[in-house]
Amino acid sequence: MKPIPIIDLFAGPGGLGEGFMSLKNESNKSLFDIKLSIEKDVNAHKTLTWRSFFRQFDKLNKAVPNEYYKAYREKSLVKREELIELTLDKYPEGAAARKEACLVELGSKKWPEEVVDGMIYRQLKGAKDWVLIGGPPCQAYSNVGRSRVGGVNKDDSRVYLYKEYLRILKKHKPAIFVMENVKGLLSAQVDRENVFDWMKKDLALNGTYKIHSFVKPVKEDRDYLIRCEEYGIPQKRHRVILLGLRSDFKHKGKYLKKNAEVNLESVIGEIPAVRSALNREFVRYNSSEKYENGSPKRVYKNLTDSDLKWIEYKRRHMAKIEKWGDLDLTLLRDGRQLFDAGIGGEFIEVGQTMTADHSLNKWYTDSKLKGLANHESRAHLTQDLMRYLFASLYVEKNGTFPRMDDYARHSEDLVPDHANAASGKFNDRFRVQLKDCPATTITSHISKDGHYFIHYDPNQCRSLTVREAARIQSFPDNYLFRGSRTQQFHQVGNAVPPYLASQLAEIVFDILS
Repeated sequence: MKPIPIIDLFAGPGGLGEGFMSLKNESNKSLFDIKLSIEKDVNAHKTLTWRSFFRQFDKLNKAVPNEYYKAYREKSLVKREELIELTLDKYPEGAAARKEACLVELGSKKWPEEVVDGMIYRQLKGAKDWVLIGGPPCQAYSNVGRSRVGGVNKDDSRVYLYKEYLRILKKHKPAIFVMENVKGLLSAQVDRENVFDWMKKDLALNGTYKIHSFVKPVKEDRDYLIRCEEYGIPQKRHRVILLGLRSDFKHKGKYLKKNAEVNLESVIGEIPAVRSALNREFVRYNSSEKYENGSPKRVYKNLTDSDLKWIEYKRRHMAKIEKWGDLDLTLLRDGRQLFDAGIGGEFIEVGQTMTADHSLNKWYTDSKLKGLANHESRAHLTQDLMRYLFASLYVEKNGTFPRMDDYARHSEDLVPDHANAASGKFNDRFRVQLKDCPATTITSHISKDGHYFIHYDPNQCRSLTVREAARIQSFPDNYLFRGSRTQQFHQVGNAVPPYLASQLAEIVFDILS
């Protein structure tokens, strides 16, 4: 049986496609074949292209060339990009990857429907029984996004981007489609009309498709919801994923099988410890200058980062916390024990990064890497370092992260200087990830700050790195994210967990075969 063609829309960095491509037969050949991945973000597209290059060799049962690993191990982002582009130019597989991964903004005037349709026709080459996958941009439906604007904004173009997915579905009629979106879709409304209801009606195309759940026979809308932690993903990520079958295909009653829960420490605990970096310190208020809301401007002192300076600030914070008398500081080690890895980097040399008997060891690790990429800590405000240190010690004692009242009860120095700090809206603004259970949802917000993603180890006193977030999202270690660190975080946060997608692929293949 030939590999089943796939068209991937709104592909992001490729998490959904990676999962489908990971499903293989007894001869180690992929059962699916991505013909086209469409993404509008420049850096996500670069990541897609490089991963496609990696997979081209897998398709041909050829060894991935050393240049791939050389680029992975490059510590300079600039030099890495140069190596990647030279490698893509050198190999015919590079040309194939560039043809597969397309930088296209669906729904824009720059990319008329007939142009996009032509791309799909050419790549499918007449195939009828193929699979359409993708997740239209979902920020407009997310619970957090709606809370900012008081509901779904009907003028937000992202509300209707699913119609680009719908148009391609209607025009090209794949055998099966898989569409992913946020949990908030179930309750989203526009002009008091339930968004999910008209989506399901539209996607059915007057009986051309029947919409199923991957979890169970559908009795209510919540049956479409997938709780990732129930399927071996080390993250409490809840997403709506629809399975659409063309009328000439029948569902065989196969659904996702629940797996044992995977805790956070088991997937990031062996990754080398790194310290947070320093960037600046709050000094005072300048009453002569005001922000737009009328409050005085803050004055900061820029800091030069160093191991010794970091230890100095950590010791100051420890001395304050010790005076409060209710947290155990015996867990803390001297900062010099972190010097080997420092703040990490775009590549750090390291041996084993996951226990050999872990159920997902083979999924994550690649012995050819000789280290890890995308593992560099953020630089933090010194006052935030104290909050991170306090929060992680609090978790060790109480088993849950502190809320704003807990910060205020210990010291006013712990309360962030924000107008909404006491409002209750962001009571969990500083959230430590608990090590003995799956992490909370990794979102694109991780690209803005790390306050919701504090590492559980108080010695490291920092937020998660890109590689740790990627592990939580179940990306294999040899998956290289391109762009700046902020752009890498954004890609990881927006992705579908590949290990979950591989389980979806099993169900889809079962139906098609």
